[in-house]
Amino acid sequence: MTTAAAIESSNPIGMKKDKIIYWATTGIISSVMLLSAYYFCFSEEAKGAFVHLGFPNYFRIELTVAKTLGGLALLIPAVPTRIKEFAYFGIAITIASAIIAHAASGDGISHIIDPMIIFGILVVSYVFHHRRTPR
Repeated sequence: MTTAAAIESSNPIGMKKDKIIYWATTGIISSVMLLSAYYFCFSEEAKGAFVHLGFPNYFRIELTVAKTLGGLALLIPAVPTRIKEFAYFGIAITIASAIIAHAASGDGISHIIDPMIIFGILVVSYVFHHRRTPR
C-alpha cells in the first residue's frame, strides 16, 4: 500500500467518500442488471431484440437468470467476497458481449456507447469494492 493510500484509508472522510462511490456505482450496476433482467423476461420487444441479434430464446432466459443473480450478489452486503468476484466477472462478460453483439448486428452507436459507459461504472464499482474489502 502506498503512503497516500495508507493515509486515505485511515482518513474517515476518505472512507466515507469511498463508501459513497462504491454504493452509488454498485447501485447503478445492480439496477441496470435487475431492470434489464425484468425487461428480458417480460417484454415482447426484448424477444424481438434477441431474434435481431441472432440469439435463441433460451439464451434470453439464461441471461435473465444470470443478470438477476449477479445484480443481487453485488447489492446484498452479506454475500461473500468470492461470490461478488464471480458476479463482477460475469457482469463484465455480459456487458462486453452486448457491445460486440450490437456492433456486429449493425445497431446504432448508442447501443454500443451505453454498454461502454455501464462497463466503466462497473470498473469503478469493482475498484472501490477492493478498497473497502479487507485483504
